[in-house]
Amino acid sequence: MTENTPIYDKLEQSLKKEELVALCTIITGQQLGDKLLIWPDGKTLGDLRSHSLHEKVLLQTLELFKQQKSKRCLFECDKSTSDVFIEVFPPPPKLIIVGAVHAAISLITFAKTLGFRTIVVDPRSAFANPKRFFEADELIVKWPHETLSSKDFNESTYLVALSHDEKLDNPALKLGLENPCRYIGALGSKKTHKRRMKSLKEIGVTEKQLARIHSPIGLDLGGRSPEEIAVSIIAQIVTVRNKS
Repeated sequence: MTENTPIYDKLEQSLKKEELVALCTIITGQQLGDKLLIWPDGKTLGDLRSHSLHEKVLLQTLELFKQQKSKRCLFECDKSTSDVFIEVFPPPPKLIIVGAVHAAISLITFAKTLGFRTIVVDPRSAFANPKRFFEADELIVKWPHETLSSKDFNESTYLVALSHDEKLDNPALKLGLENPCRYIGALGSKKTHKRRMKSLKEIGVTEKQLARIHSPIGLDLGGRSPEEIAVSIIAQIVTVRNKS
C-alpha cells in the first residue's frame, strides 16, 4: 500500500458519487509527489508539508472549481517555489428540462450531441411521451416537486424551465437555486419573469439566489421558432460551461 492510497481511494469514491473534487500534486522540487485532495466546501485530504502552501493551493483550487478547469500553478512559499498541478474533476454534465414543450425536443438533440445526460420532467403525459422524447435519457411523467430533490443537483447540473406554468417551473427553480447548479434558465417575457420573481420570493428564495436565473432565457439570436429558441438556449449553456 502506497502513501497516497487513501487519497486515491477517496478520489475514486467522489468520482463514483459524481462529486466535484480536485487532486493537487506537487510536480517539481523537494516535495515532489505530495498530494492534496480538495472539495468545494474546503474539506481536504493529504499533506503538502507547508501550511502556507496548503492555504494558497486551497484558495486557487476554490477559484478553479468555479471554472471547472485544471491548471498548473507556481506558488512562492517558505522561500521556495512550488510547481503544483491542480486537476479538477467535474461531475458529468446533466441537463434537466422542466416542461415537455416543442423547443425541448430540439434542445435535447443539441445537448446529447454535446455530451449531456438529458432528463425531461412534466406530469402531462400528452406532451411527455416517449414518442416525442425518444432521445431523452430519462423521461419523468411526474410533477417536479414529486420527483426532484437536492441530490439531483450538483455543480454540473444545468436546469431549464420551459413550461410557462408556475406550478411546474417554480418548485424546480427553487431547488436549483438552493443547490450548486451551474446554469439555471427560465422561459418567459420580462413581465412573466417579474411575476415569477415575486412568486419565488414568497416561497423563500432570496434576492441573491434569484440573480442566478437567466431570463429571458438564451442568447439573443433573434429567433422565434421552437428550434431557434433551442439553439439560443444551448448557445447560452455552452457559453456558461466554457466561461473562464
